[in-house]
Amino acid sequence: MLPNAPHPLGAYVEAVQSGDLLFLSGMLPIKDGKPQYIGRLGKEFDADAGRDALRTATLNALSAAKQHLGSLDRVTRVIAVRVYLATSGDTDVNQPLVADAASELLRDVFGGDKMSVRSVIGVASLPLGLPVMLEVTFEVNH
Repeated sequence: MLPNAPHPLGAYVEAVQSGDLLFLSGMLPIKDGKPQYIGRLGKEFDADAGRDALRTATLNALSAAKQHLGSLDRVTRVIAVRVYLATSGDTDVNQPLVADAASELLRDVFGGDKMSVRSVIGVASLPLGLPVMLEVTFEVNH
């Protein structure tokens, strides 16, 4: 079961569709309007906690897509996944392993034949002091 769709934290919308593409805003590990993790990977959190935070953000992405589309059955492919990880700057966090949490969940929902390209970007900080943020682009049918 998916959580309630997230609400924008500022002057933007969570999803915009242009033709057959659905673009999602940066999804955060927030449940019921409250941050679930505050801190950075490699400092306050290890890779396992990062994976859990990213699963929460991915569930929020699925909820936002479902709210916009009416049904996830309209998704024909996951086009791109961009994972932003707030890190302490150390290299002792396996960033690709953390990002796999999003890719694996999307694969489990939509199937291996709909896997996306992916970027993993380490940053100094993210909104609200959260450790992860996820952007997803879906191909959808009308």
